[in-house]
Amino acid sequence: MSKKNYYEILEIPSTASRDDVASGYSQVKLAYSPDSPAMYSLLCEDECRTMMAQIEEAYSILHDPKKREEYNLAHDIQNTYPASSSDPVSVNLRDTIVDEARTIPENPQIKDEVSINRLVAQKKFSLDYSIDEEFEKEIEQTTEFSGELLKKIREYRNVTILRLSEMTKISKTYLACIEEENIDKLPAVAYVRGFIFQYAKCLKLPPDLVATSYIYRIKKLKEE
Repeated sequence: MSKKNYYEILEIPSTASRDDVASGYSQVKLAYSPDSPAMYSLLCEDECRTMMAQIEEAYSILHDPKKREEYNLAHDIQNTYPASSSDPVSVNLRDTIVDEARTIPENPQIKDEVSINRLVAQKKFSLDYSIDEEFEKEIEQTTEFSGELLKKIREYRNVTILRLSEMTKISKTYLACIEEENIDKLPAVAYVRGFIFQYAKCLKLPPDLVATSYIYRIKKLKEE
């Protein structure tokens, strides 16, 4: 058995019912999904993918009664937990164990909450601007992104600094420093890369390309 604490990964107590397991799974999965770009200020894309894999692993264990019992026994965790509307097994899994489907239970409330969150995210990160085919082509062919170009694209796509700050959870000061390439006022490179990744993602730009090219640029500037 893995030594990772699956309950902490799903942000639920060890006494959680199977409904609670499903609910915790839905919430943390949504937090690390592409609909939540703010997470990239703390984790890079690969780290988010790793976290998503751990979330799936935790859910597959804790939502399966038999696997959950084995996991709990291996980690000296009490196996008794509350029954739920979707949990036909006995609260004492040592006496009764049944194999059940590993898919998320059809819980209308959870599905509605996820749907609402997705709609809110879509609205929050949608862009409304007049398309300039020539500039769009220029952006598509660009491989080097400077702060000046990022600002030009932001303004073209009708996103203010204030709105971008709300979308990315990055301060307006840091966003301005990024566009002005004021490297003396920016944090460590690792954090800047996360900021640029978010910046690009919110403006519908290729985040890896933009982040890599910008970081290369500011490193060159520091060497001058």
